[in-house]
Amino acid sequence: MRRTKVFSWLFLMMMSLVLVFPSVTAFAKSTVYEISIHNEVEKGLLQHLKRGFDEAKQQNAEAIILNMHTPGGFVNAATDIGKLIDETDIPVIAFINSNAISAGAYIALHADQIYMTPGATMGAAAVIDASGNTAGEKAESAWLAQMTAAAKNSGPNPEGRNPKFAQSMVIDTIDLSEFRAPVGKLLTLTADDALKVGYSEGTVASMSELLQVLKLENSEVVSVEQTFSEKLARFITNPIIVPILLSIASIGLVVELYSPGFGVPGTMGLASLGMFFFGHMVAGFAGYETLIVFAIGLSLIIAELFVPGGIIGIIGGALIIGSLLFAGESFVHMAYSILIAMIIAGLGMVILMKFFGKKLHLFNRLVLKDATTTEEGYVSNTNRVELIGKQGTSITPLRPSGTIFITNERLDVVTEGSYVDASKTVEVVKVEGSRIVVREIKEKGGEAL
Repeated sequence: MRRTKVFSWLFLMMMSLVLVFPSVTAFAKSTVYEISIHNEVEKGLLQHLKRGFDEAKQQNAEAIILNMHTPGGFVNAATDIGKLIDETDIPVIAFINSNAISAGAYIALHADQIYMTPGATMGAAAVIDASGNTAGEKAESAWLAQMTAAAKNSGPNPEGRNPKFAQSMVIDTIDLSEFRAPVGKLLTLTADDALKVGYSEGTVASMSELLQVLKLENSEVVSVEQTFSEKLARFITNPIIVPILLSIASIGLVVELYSPGFGVPGTMGLASLGMFFFGHMVAGFAGYETLIVFAIGLSLIIAELFVPGGIIGIIGGALIIGSLLFAGESFVHMAYSILIAMIIAGLGMVILMKFFGKKLHLFNRLVLKDATTTEEGYVSNTNRVELIGKQGTSITPLRPSGTIFITNERLDVVTEGSYVDASKTVEVVKVEGSRIVVREIKEKGGEAL
């Protein structure tokens, strides 16, 4: 009986440990995910954030902290990132470690809470076009509405944040002189300003201090670093880099098609195209179907070199352009990029052939260097040099061209520039291929002049 009680107590103790153990394990594995938003905001960053958010969800993270230091970027990328933040169930905290300018401010406003370091700033969110000028009224109006909505739905309070300050970051018609933003200037909030107007929940000096404020100091911080492929994809998908890659590819492949063998130009062209498709596939813009369509198009263009007709080459070119258009983030942007690449490739080919064609062997098949000169024995027709010195009579007026009659032969001739009437005596003075030059013979006092 006594032994039975001992076993019962041991069993109860073991069951208690089993029940307690999951709680201890869960407490030990409490995690916070830190994801950096540094440099420019573009589509490649979106894929990096998606991976980080997915990992945080799988690990049941307590929170996601966005470590922000960005000068802004592209509106469409910021919009998608804002949507990603809104759709996650995990609390998202924007930690503005330095700057959250333009698109960065928009992303920060989608977070559940905003904290800033003492020297951090956020704001100046006007829409700028590719030329560095303020975008048109339509784009500005749409972006203003997005910033307003982001402010109203931001923060821990149900009423959100005062949208006036978000609007002043976009347009310069709101007078906020007390924050160094009178009419004519966009608003940029310092850490103190943001705290004062309710655009941040606090000012902290470091990540560790932020974790203490959030009562997460005992959590394990997992930093989601960008992989090499993600870094490369962010670089390749940059709207400035895309037309450069396509230009290099087009120049290299065109030169290679007209050069014997396979060398550096073709390697550069294929490498540029490979980088383009790799970056856009990693970023999630392109799929294997676009790569397959491109390969078919390239194969048809190569086949055109051996099969006469031209139809195969036209179809191949159309497939290549189509694959590039659908592989990009934006159909319109890719159309512009392809057009720019074609122009640059054309100019590049002209420059290379004009200045370096004689030095570079690979252009020998592009440029016609042979000449059919008289010195080489080439003539376009019979050279009637035997007519020089012979005289004849003009059948028609020579103005300065016309017809003469010499020894029972009609000839088409020209004068040296003067007018000669019909039925005048002329003499052949020069023969240049099919061009016979005559001169009128004028008589005075019975002597020829």
